[in-house]
Amino acid sequence: MSESIQFLISGLTIGAVYALVALGFTLIYNASDVVNFAQGEFVMLGGMVTVFAAAAGFSLPVAALIAIIVTIVVGLLLYWCAIAPARGASAVTLIIITIGASIFLRGLAQVMFDKQFHKLPSFSGDAPVNVLGAALQPQSLWVLGGTAFIVVVLYIFLELTVVGKAVRATAANRLAARLVGINTATVMMLAFGGSAAIGAAAGILVTPITLTSYDAGTMLALKGFAAAMLGGIGNPLGAVAGGLLLGLLESFGAGYVSSTYKDGFAFIVILVVLFAVPQGLFGRRSVERV
Repeated sequence: MSESIQFLISGLTIGAVYALVALGFTLIYNASDVVNFAQGEFVMLGGMVTVFAAAAGFSLPVAALIAIIVTIVVGLLLYWCAIAPARGASAVTLIIITIGASIFLRGLAQVMFDKQFHKLPSFSGDAPVNVLGAALQPQSLWVLGGTAFIVVVLYIFLELTVVGKAVRATAANRLAARLVGINTATVMMLAFGGSAAIGAAAGILVTPITLTSYDAGTMLALKGFAAAMLGGIGNPLGAVAGGLLLGLLESFGAGYVSSTYKDGFAFIVILVVLFAVPQGLFGRRSVERV
């Protein structure tokens, strides 16, 4: 029983991180139809910049704020320098651009930082809390609480603010949004900035649990994309559900099958979704953009 609860806690914790990465994919996809494979690098930058800013003498909250600002700037530069000039290009071309941006950011991080693994101290200490015989790390509560906070804030932004409604309108029909006076270029810029901020927050929250390095974003991008596909690409709540489900599948699979294949479950999820439910668990069966 305690073993299953331990797997459940671990799965929900890492699944929350996957959910944030999937949310970043979804936010950009809805605004621009772009699948941004540089999303994992936003997570990496959040962790790495926080580590080095803290090492430079800044307090952890200030270092985290610096990391989020830096990552937002990188996300906006990605849009202005790579995506906006390619406006009107095919989906494949835009995907290749984001893959190239991912490789560039990895190389830049390797030069600016180093090749070592780094870790942040836990926000509330390392003393575990006993939950029915399982050990719950305080940082897991930060990850789960932080994810819930970001999801709620994003929901309020999209549902209750004028700018959020403009984002939703652009996601529903970009041409119609332009015709009623919405600046869709600004909406796409906001989507890239918001996606970068969410990725940075994920990196800051998870770095005290898992080590980070210049190439840590590659696997996170793959798993976040798998989570977004599982939930239904373009569906924010589906992205969260997909991330949590993928985290649980990975945790229980590693515990009861073999940890050797832990990273392979994301590939399995992608293949199953593509062949069995291409619209995802919570996606629409057909999406037509006019």
